[in-house]
Formats: sequence, C-alpha cells, structure tokens
Amino acid sequence: METLLSSSALALPCLKTSKCRRTAMLRVRASVAIDQHTHQTTSNLALLRIGTRGSPLALAQAYETRDKLMSSHPELAEEGAIQIVVIKTTGDKILSQPLADIGGKGLFTKEIDEALINGDIDIAVHSMKDVPTYLPDKTILPCNLPREDVRDAFISLSASSLADLPAGSVVGTASLRRKSQILHRYPSLSVQDNFRGNVQTRLRRLSEGVVQATLLAVAGLKRLNMTENVTSTLSIDDMLPAVAQGAIGIACRSDDDKMAEYLASLNHEETRLAVSCERAFLETLDGSCRTPIAGYACRNEDGNCLFRGLVASPDGTRVLETSRIGAYAVEDMMKMGKDAGEELLSRAGPGFFSS
Repeated sequence: METLLSSSALALPCLKTSKCRRTAMLRVRASVAIDQHTHQTTSNLALLRIGTRGSPLALAQAYETRDKLMSSHPELAEEGAIQIVVIKTTGDKILSQPLADIGGKGLFTKEIDEALINGDIDIAVHSMKDVPTYLPDKTILPCNLPREDVRDAFISLSASSLADLPAGSVVGTASLRRKSQILHRYPSLSVQDNFRGNVQTRLRRLSEGVVQATLLAVAGLKRLNMTENVTSTLSIDDMLPAVAQGAIGIACRSDDDKMAEYLASLNHEETRLAVSCERAFLETLDGSCRTPIAGYACRNEDGNCLFRGLVASPDGTRVLETSRIGAYAVEDMMKMGKDAGEELLSRAGPGFFSS
C-alpha cells in the first residue's frame, strides 16, 4: 500500500471574514511516499538500514536523510541499497496520557536506540528535541542536518493569533513549554495539555472543534509540505522554541566507522554547535517532559553565538529568562549553555517546578 506525496500550493488560510472562517478547511494528509513492500523485500540487499518512527513526519525526516545519503554516495544510490525500518516507540504506543504522566526520558527514542545497539539497523534518525541529553552506551550522534525554521505556528479556524482568541478559548498542545508561555501571556485562555498524536491527528481534532487553536512546529509542517495550514507564525520573542527544535539528529554505533564516515559527510556544523549549546543548557537543568524549558542558540549579525534560555512554572505564573553572547565555537557555546542553566537553577530555587 502506498501513500503518495501531495503537491498543493503553500497558501495561508484566509481569516479576514466570517465567510472565510466558516469555510476554512484544514488539509490533513500523509505527505510522504511509503512503500512497505519495498522495505521488506530489500532488507537482504540493503547496505544501510535507517531506523525511524512511523509517523508521516518521522518518515519524511528518514527520507530526507536517505536522499542526502544517495546524492553524496553513489553506492547508496543503487536500488535497494538503503532500507527504511519503522520502529514503534513507547511514546507512539501510549497516546491516552500526557507525556509528563508517562514519565521517563527517551519516550520516542528508546526502542530505536535498542535496535541500533542490537544491530537491527545501522543508523537512527531522530527529531533532536526528542533525544535525551545522555546517549545510550555504544552509540554516538555525530550528525545534525541543516536546521529548519525553529518557530512555532499558530493554527486556528476562528482567530488570527493567540491575542485574537476570546477569553476561555481552548488551545490544544502536548507541550508544557508551549502551555506555560501561552498562559503567562494570555491567562484568560485554557490549555488542553493532552492534545497528542501526529500532525495529521491534531489538525483533524482541531477541525472537529475539540479545541479552538493549536501550536505546531513550523519545521514539521514544512517537512510535510503542510504550511498552508498555518494561520500565523509566532516570533521567537513571543514563543521561545524547544531545545533543538527544527533539528534532525542521526546516530550510529560507536564502533561503526563506515556509518560514522557516511554521517560525517552530511553533518551541518553550525546546527550541531547550536544544538550542543542548547542541550548543555537542558542537561544542566536536568529537563524532562515535566519541566517547561525553552532554549535557542543562533549566530548573530556579528558572527557570534546568541543564546536565550527560559524556565517556567507549569501554570505560567512565573517565567525566568536569561541570555548569553559568546564566540561561535564548541567550547564557548557549551559553557554558555551550562552557565545559563546554572543561573536559572539558582534564580528558580527549590520547589519552582511544582507550582
């Protein structure tokens, strides 16, 4: 069975008139080609097996990785040389509870990492914001692909922005980071924090009226060719992104020199350094799904690294922010992230995240 890529125009929904509001339709579809028969029949011939989750977005990221490998290495461009292996993770299996209630780290990576360590796959493609700050033994993550847009998209059939939502409106999100920042700026809104599922599922639930609005990562919508659903894009000032948002990470076994060589050819160093800075911040705070944390590192106009970090109480009543500027070099940036984390830990004090 095959689901084919749709090639629709990337138009924003019109929200200027009540007619537009009534007729607006969210386009919910799978946006990558999936040929399971090919995956199964090429397994014995594959030179490289890519492990991934099975959501349309995860598969889009796996296919992006495959295409980059094929264009860089002729031997991988042969038919059947690369196999996509779909692996169901804990986070995919348990959809009835908020992520914070499931507990633990690596909810979307653990089973894929195990397959990598066991030799069932050769490389693992992850959304970097799902990757715990520690890596499992016997694995390395030497590659980040060029980062996509890090911002969050506001999507609604009845309002043009968060500020335009009437008091009492319900915003759906599974992210405590988004929830805390929404409630901090707009305390009159309500947040449904178990608004889970893949992009298509969440957009369908929005169109069914379960919530009045939702926020999704612009990066994912771009990779799925679904940006026509975006009502407006939130600025970094209005919604600081998750650590490593928009970045794809690719892992391999630490003793697999051939795979490490393949991945080195794809690595985007500017992205890797930015993600390393943000993850140093997250590691210092010991962040988990129960902790509203945001962090973003980028190259500023002077070529230096600008880092911004944030922690919040889950109810959004307190938000603490900090920033750093330093050289765009790995040691400097790791130190900036760690130092920013230590500052916010000190300012937050004990019991901050239980409020």
